[in-house]
Amino acid sequence: MLDREHESRPFFTREHYLFRQSLRKFLQKEAAPYFDQWEKDKLIPRSFWYQLGQKGFLCPWLDEQYGGLGADFGFSVILTEELERIGSGLMGISLHCDIVAPYLHYYGTDEQKAKYLPAFTTGEIISAIAMTEPAAGSDLAGIQTTAVKEGNHYIVNGTKTFITNGTQADVIIIACKTDPKASPAHKGLSLLLIDKNTPGFNRGQKLEKMGHYSSDTAELFFDQAVVPAENLLGEEGKGFFYLMERLQQERIIAALNAQIAAEEMYRLTMDFIKNREVFGKPLSQFQNTHFVMAEIATEITLGRKFLDVLISQHMNGKEIETEVSMGKWWITEMAKRLAGKCMQLHGGYGYMEEYKIARRYRDIAVTTIFAGSTEIMKKIIAKNIGLS
Repeated sequence: MLDREHESRPFFTREHYLFRQSLRKFLQKEAAPYFDQWEKDKLIPRSFWYQLGQKGFLCPWLDEQYGGLGADFGFSVILTEELERIGSGLMGISLHCDIVAPYLHYYGTDEQKAKYLPAFTTGEIISAIAMTEPAAGSDLAGIQTTAVKEGNHYIVNGTKTFITNGTQADVIIIACKTDPKASPAHKGLSLLLIDKNTPGFNRGQKLEKMGHYSSDTAELFFDQAVVPAENLLGEEGKGFFYLMERLQQERIIAALNAQIAAEEMYRLTMDFIKNREVFGKPLSQFQNTHFVMAEIATEITLGRKFLDVLISQHMNGKEIETEVSMGKWWITEMAKRLAGKCMQLHGGYGYMEEYKIARRYRDIAVTTIFAGSTEIMKKIIAKNIGLS
């Protein structure tokens, strides 16, 4: 199972495998040789986004009128997987394609779609979504950023933090309160499109993180920012509903990143233990190594099987909030747990930057936090199984 390319995955057709083959070849030429430098630069160059767009790899699910392929979610799965195999710092591309773009596709006006989506597919526009604030993360109803309508504009005030693609984004979807007095509070939430040149909008310095170095992350500041009313995404007061409706796909993407990271850590460790000699024989011949690797292989296989079921159900349009919450918390926690075991088998070498397991160990930590923390996932599950 772990040494094959998951040929039995039910949602892949010949077209999917051809797309993967083409994408993998491209990434081995245009990303793999440069990724270490991107990690040092703490930025993915815009030129790489353009290259992805020119090859038709960005937002393949979008309609052809916007430059997409009209493909299904299986193509997005491949894009996420292959980017993660290169490195977790490329996650901002998946966020752009399969988390931000769907908001425009499903809730945008024809004018908004025509203005933004073609440039989403070419890489000319980099996007971000800004929900988290210094005092509000999983509690979206508790955000403090306001957007007060004055004539044909909204005046926006507030701060967003931990925003992926925040440094380079040309357009940002922000969650804000258009009715701060709404009761319950979530009914006052709306989504706005913020262009990078909006008066009153400024970016803070790039945030320094313990991992995901090449994924730029920033604070965003809005001080009397003047946003045209036509930049409202969907209807006023429906923002919370929109966010909840799209979280299923976001959490599948998050689980998928963690699953691929776990598979890559297994591969790196298997290569290491077969070549590293201890007490005159390969590390792979020790019984403890057998037991640890057997445990890792089992958990990775369980994660893959469950995740593929979730992907199939999602592609068939099923609402699977409970199951996705289960998958998101279990797979990300599994991957974080395995990272420690894989590093331990590397011994002192695992602590050295020249060994990729060190980067994987750092990068995996945040997966149990973003897109809904493990604790929030368990809270959702408890509620949906009848516990208040």
